[in-house]
Amino acid sequence: MAKVDTVRERVSIDVRPQEHRQIKLFATLSGQTIREFVLESIRTRMRQEQEAGEVSALAKRLDTDPVLKTLWENERDATYDRL
Repeated sequence: MAKVDTVRERVSIDVRPQEHRQIKLFATLSGQTIREFVLESIRTRMRQEQEAGEVSALAKRLDTDPVLKTLWENERDATYDRL
């Protein structure tokens, strides 16, 4: 049987009782444990931050990369800018 990666680090945070109740409520409504809910929330946020960083990096390259600039700034797509 293959050994599953069991090495873990512990992260502890202090929350107010009201925040704990809300987290527990959202987890329960999602059919998850608090641990599952918190980990999923953190992973979602990290993925969003990573995607935002990638978009930001791409936007910075628009001015310096002539191919991207040509693709981005064209009359046909300018219609979307006016929406």
